[in-house]
Amino acid sequence: MVKSDPAGLVEYITRNLVKNPDSVSVIPVKGPSSLVLELRVHHDDLGTVIGKGGRIAKSLRTILGSITTRTIQVEEGVVENYSKIALEIIDDE
Repeated sequence: MVKSDPAGLVEYITRNLVKNPDSVSVIPVKGPSSLVLELRVHHDDLGTVIGKGGRIAKSLRTILGSITTRTIQVEEGVVENYSKIALEIIDDE
């Protein structure tokens, strides 16, 4: 079985974009058939993560949409299937 870690991927990409990488956190919120990743960044980095015209945010969402393996290991030994993975960017003041 292929393991997929979309939260880790988003966190890795975001930490390499922002000026305050220690303030980056990705919290997975499980729904019945979808997984929402809440990306929290420092207030000063919000514009960087969203990008000009929303380009970076759109790119992150495109990357998440391209994940073909929707079987995600949530915890050790716990595997769940999702039909959709969404991204929400939250200003962490």
